[in-house]
Amino acid sequence: MTTTLPLFPLGTVLLPGASLPLHVFEPRYRQLTVDLVTGAVPERTFGVVSIKQGWEVGEENVEALCDVGCTAVLQEARRLPDGRYDLTTKGSRRFRLLEVDEDSAPYLVGSVEWLPDTAAPPEIEAVLPLLADSARAAHGRYREAAYRSEGGRPPAEDTAFADLAYALAGDCLLTLEDRQRLLEETSPARRLRLVRKVLHREAGIVDALSAVPAPLSELGHLPHRN
Repeated sequence: MTTTLPLFPLGTVLLPGASLPLHVFEPRYRQLTVDLVTGAVPERTFGVVSIKQGWEVGEENVEALCDVGCTAVLQEARRLPDGRYDLTTKGSRRFRLLEVDEDSAPYLVGSVEWLPDTAAPPEIEAVLPLLADSARAAHGRYREAAYRSEGGRPPAEDTAFADLAYALAGDCLLTLEDRQRLLEETSPARRLRLVRKVLHREAGIVDALSAVPAPLSELGHLPHRN
């Protein structure tokens, strides 16, 4: 099943369940915001796709977009006096980008198919609690190394196994490549193994450098889109 979504290319990766603040300058994305607020775009939903290199997709350069993205649901839009917008959005559903339309709207529109998780055999389902525990332990080590305080609290105990890797990665400073791999992985078990590996690696780097990264929630808006 395919559908169409307005696209917002960014130099970051949005994960399901993650919050994403946006500071909108560019006229085409101002128009997208208006369309979201007025209901011209259904369900206040658009697609966020990561740019493989740089921060912007130029004309005839749509091949720079990653193949898998995540929908963002607009939660709040605040119009500034000069016509810019501050948006609050939240990640929702993964999709695979099939085709990009550059002509039918002021902004890019993508033809997409939804990307559900693959069903796990019973023997894999049985080990998910163990994988979840080890991933949470890796997250705890990262929190201790990176924040050494109250920052980076763990996800709720009742977080579903399918959502846990995203929740653990949500406020950690991971590379774009790591976040994209998490987004593209359709096996909850492999996703938990991946986030455990990545968080162990990052905690080791922080320990070695004695550097404390700021949580993503404290970094403010993404770079301005002019």
